[in-house]
Amino acid sequence: QVQLVESGGGLVQPGGSLRLSCVASGSIFSIYGMGWYRQAPGKQRESVASITRDGSTNYVDSVKGRFTISRDNAKNTVYLQMNSLKPEDTAVYYCNAEIVAGTSMYRYRGQGTQVTVSS
Repeated sequence: QVQLVESGGGLVQPGGSLRLSCVASGSIFSIYGMGWYRQAPGKQRESVASITRDGSTNYVDSVKGRFTISRDNAKNTVYLQMNSLKPEDTAVYYCNAEIVAGTSMYRYRGQGTQVTVSS
């Protein structure tokens, strides 16, 4: 059984920072791509950032220059450093990962962590 568990969400004022973490655990052989997406009430799900196993990254335009995705392969963990937060960043943030467990690769998702940007 594989689990992804996010942490680090919360309430922050505009201009503030948060760091999200997501740890993968269980019967993991290897992890390939990892990423973060978000969903705000009444809006479509949006991919925020992704990172390959060798560290190549991609960001949605709205967070470029403000968010940084990173990973620690030894700890099966992906991070999202969010700076200069705006009210429009308010959403539930989910991590996902492509994980080889046994002989097959599956995409797993965490349970989500709420990020609220408000004064």
